[in-house]
Amino acid sequence: MKISVIIPALNEARGILPCLHSVKTQQGEFELIVIDGGSLDGTVEVARPHARTIHSEKGRAVQMNSGARHSTGEVLLFLHADSCLPPGAFTLMERVLVDPRIVGGTFRLRFDRQEFLLRAIAFFTRLKFRYFHYGDQGIFVRRSVFHQLNGFAEIPFMEDVDFLRRLHRAGRVTLLKKPVTTSARRFLERGIIRQQLINVILVMFYLMGARPGKLKKWYERSVRRTPKA
Repeated sequence: MKISVIIPALNEARGILPCLHSVKTQQGEFELIVIDGGSLDGTVEVARPHARTIHSEKGRAVQMNSGARHSTGEVLLFLHADSCLPPGAFTLMERVLVDPRIVGGTFRLRFDRQEFLLRAIAFFTRLKFRYFHYGDQGIFVRRSVFHQLNGFAEIPFMEDVDFLRRLHRAGRVTLLKKPVTTSARRFLERGIIRQQLINVILVMFYLMGARPGKLKKWYERSVRRTPKA
């Protein structure tokens, strides 16, 4: 079973190498694709020795769809550039995908820092409630199902929530027991409680029908108002 790891990136030169190394040390057949949305910090130059690099229009959903079009694997794994796979990730994926009823899934989450509040937030990703799972945990899906769903909706925000909602309608979605480790930088820069409240509010308003473009503008304004540490 060939796995295509698709990493959308934008100005991630400082942090992308651990992500790439976490993929390259996996066992099994895979390809590694970085889709760059116009980085100005040398992300492509950093990634090129380790992965196939593709240029794309900016936008996470647009970049991930572009990566999927250029991929050849039977399974697609979408991974954020500041997240790292656990050892044995591909083996776990292959094991659960033996069941034809499983259409895809996510990993649990942990942060690269050990503050109590961050560990508490990560704990909820152990639960199977679908709205506790997002793109930073890694999303994997059978290629055939991805095409059936027409990929990610090319919306400016909440593309992961939208995709996972549709994935659940397509079949069984599994939660793997090992965690992806992701960067806590947004939480530390903006305040852990504040960032989590923003996240919850955004998802709630999206599920209530708010337009992704408006949510993105609100999020960007809230970030600009965040006091610098």
